[in-house]
Amino acid sequence: MTVDLIPFDAEKYMTWAGLCDAFDAGHKRPRAQVDDTFIRRDPDTVLSRTAWIDGMGLLVKTATIFPGNPAQDRASINGAVNLFSDGDGTLQALIDFHLVTKWKTAGDSLWAASKLARKDSRKILLVGAGTVAHSLYDAYQSLFPDAEFTVWNRSTQGARRLAAARPKVAIATDLQTAVEGADIISCATMSTAPLIRGDWLRPGQHVDLIGAYRADMREVDDTAITRGTLFVDNRDTTIDHIGELKIPITNGVITPDAVAADYYDMAGGTFARTSDDQITIFKNGGGAHLDLMTADYIQEVWRNR
Repeated sequence: MTVDLIPFDAEKYMTWAGLCDAFDAGHKRPRAQVDDTFIRRDPDTVLSRTAWIDGMGLLVKTATIFPGNPAQDRASINGAVNLFSDGDGTLQALIDFHLVTKWKTAGDSLWAASKLARKDSRKILLVGAGTVAHSLYDAYQSLFPDAEFTVWNRSTQGARRLAAARPKVAIATDLQTAVEGADIISCATMSTAPLIRGDWLRPGQHVDLIGAYRADMREVDDTAITRGTLFVDNRDTTIDHIGELKIPITNGVITPDAVAADYYDMAGGTFARTSDDQITIFKNGGGAHLDLMTADYIQEVWRNR
């Protein structure tokens, strides 16, 4: 048995458009079976995600999330990705964890924005200046090459690092003003309390929520949730698991039916912006099925390099 050992260097063979095409093809297959397991030692978390797509394969991705690591100049998120054969369950590839995570996370938001954001969007706000923000810049810039980027971060030092690494990124000091002036707001933080207020939003904006991955985490408030039309990548991995939706549902602010569509509704045409004035809110849950589609795409381009 030959097992592909795929390094981070494989990304030189990848494109954001190619990954979006892989997501499109993957969602035309049978709906993925997914399962997540959390183990916590506050504030640290071990998250194991498993996915099986009939005809594509199986994936197990384990992530360790240690929020205190950056203070020691270490990445806060680490882990391993294993890709298995759909036919006989044998190990097919060990793929660099950070490669899969980078492209899956940013690609998830990018594919949603390609369907939900206004085509004339030109001002993109990145809320949070961590590792994910750097890949979000690359992904969004591929779709909106003429866009102007602004970054807001709790730490000005973090915002300066991103601005220094990516061309023509302005630094915002007031979050409300930055939100009000943006066409797309992409939020990737570790916040457990809402940062984005619904009263700041204006018609036509697209809000991309990435950071909240636990049931106690949120990035927007109830007003935003009720003002916008809600979309998710997968109902099965978001509604009952992530605080962004679980908390307002538990509190009776919304019902699960408030989610207009997920990616599996793409063929029916409901995962789409319906007017220029609509506020679209997308929750990037980043389920293991997307890791599987990403890993399958990576293996394909690696073998064809």
